[in-house]
Amino acid sequence: MILGAIGDDFTGSSDLGLTLARGGMRTVQYVGVPDQKAAPTVEAGIVALKTRSVPPAEAVEQSLAAYAWLREQGCRLFYFKYCSTFDSTPQGNIGPVIEALVDAIGTRNPVLVCPAFPATGRTVYQGHLFVGDRLLNESGMEDHPLTPMTDPDLRRWLARQTTLGIGHLPRQDDPDKARAEMLRLAAGGLQLVVADAIEDRDLVTLAEAGGRFDLLTGGSGLALGLPAVLGHTGDADNWKGVRGRAIVLSGSCSRATREQIDTHIDAGEPALKTEVGKLLAGAQTVASVLDWVERQSGLPLVYSSATPGEVADAQKRYGRERSADVLEAFFGELAAAAVELGYRRLVSAGGETSGAVVKALGMSALEIGPEISPGVPALRVANKDLALALKSGNFGSRDFFSRAAHMLEGTGV
Repeated sequence: MILGAIGDDFTGSSDLGLTLARGGMRTVQYVGVPDQKAAPTVEAGIVALKTRSVPPAEAVEQSLAAYAWLREQGCRLFYFKYCSTFDSTPQGNIGPVIEALVDAIGTRNPVLVCPAFPATGRTVYQGHLFVGDRLLNESGMEDHPLTPMTDPDLRRWLARQTTLGIGHLPRQDDPDKARAEMLRLAAGGLQLVVADAIEDRDLVTLAEAGGRFDLLTGGSGLALGLPAVLGHTGDADNWKGVRGRAIVLSGSCSRATREQIDTHIDAGEPALKTEVGKLLAGAQTVASVLDWVERQSGLPLVYSSATPGEVADAQKRYGRERSADVLEAFFGELAAAAVELGYRRLVSAGGETSGAVVKALGMSALEIGPEISPGVPALRVANKDLALALKSGNFGSRDFFSRAAHMLEGTGV
């Protein structure tokens, strides 16, 4: 294994896997830290964790365990993958994990920090993160129920999470000049380098500049140029779809996902909304919802997605953590029950929801398939007739649900 990556959620990890696989690297996404060695054919291994919103100390512990396993597989370059919207709180977990990895590796080399992915509308300019033409804190991410992003200045936000010095790298066209500037910043005590990127080619330049060091951190976009840096070209895809019944599960409350739900309903497809209060009162159960699913024709969607106001009301009434725990447990149990009944294609929207689904299904490794939408690959569970699409809340076209169901079957759109 050449490249070892640690993802702080499952959807982002599969996004990274897609980028690397399309660049020609034989890539496997592992669910949690494996308890056995990787196959000798794996060139890029991604350990997908669910650490984005856990306590910082727990995130650090799990990330270091993943790093130790990847190091044992022979990796010479490490990658910490977080969300392209830098999802975190003033306490972490991005900063604490980066700092712990720097210490574990024992490196004094500069470390890139770049969540940008222009192809999906995420850009960094003057150290500030944009979503489309909006600053991060005006994009809807300020209303995220778990990690509200209220400051678009990555340097300022990250400084609240780590004791490491933070510098800034303006947009560069020359990787040699970018590398020299990074080294200059690190020598001056600014080891973490927040880098600007407004086009995808800027990410390729950054990969060429930073891919010779020990550690890279960013969204999946920063990996665009890594396969070439590591001597790979072409496409390693040999993925095959899965036939069988499909179901869509959505816990994301992002604007993009809510629009996808509206499109699904407007198309006449079946949809059922679940709520924390109904689950707690027993008015909705996994059995009753699954009974509804079984009676539908078309592509059934079960969702808890809601507006920021509705989310705030639920959190006020039932508690933030309790609300999240109830919904994640529900979607995990529903996914497992659906698979037990013979559903073979699962589409999941939202990082927390997807994490719950993956854990409930007890899978250990995922094969990376073709791109459904920018940043979202089709996935197949290793050695099983089960295909998944794990979508970050903000990703995907308005018709993503139907598109994903077709792609998982291997029929395209």
